[in-house]
Amino acid sequence: MKHDLQKIGDDVVKILQQIYDPEIPVNIYELGLIYDVSVMPEKKKYNVKIIMTFTAPNCPVAESLPIEIKEKIKSIDYINSVEIEITWDPKWTQDMMSEEAKLELGFL
Repeated sequence: MKHDLQKIGDDVVKILQQIYDPEIPVNIYELGLIYDVSVMPEKKKYNVKIIMTFTAPNCPVAESLPIEIKEKIKSIDYINSVEIEITWDPKWTQDMMSEEAKLELGFL
C-alpha cells in the first residue's frame, strides 16, 4: 500500500499533538519542541526522523519522552522505524510556541 508522504507527515504530527510535556499543559508540537519531521520510504513502509529539543537541558523527561514518541509513532502500521535526534541549536525559547500554546499558557 502506497501512502502520500504529506499524509504520513500529517499523521505523525497528529500523534505528536497528543503527547504532552508533563510540566506544561501544552502538547510538544504546539510547544515548539519539534523542529523537523522527515518521512523516507523504505520498501513498503516508511522511516521517520524527528529533530527535536527540550525546554531546558536538564528536562526531567529527556530520557522518557523520546521513547514515548517512538512507541506512539511506530504504532502507525506503515511506519518501519523512528529516529529521534535531540538538538540544542537553536536553543528553545517561548517564541517557538504556537499562538495557541501562548494563549493557553497566558502569554498573549
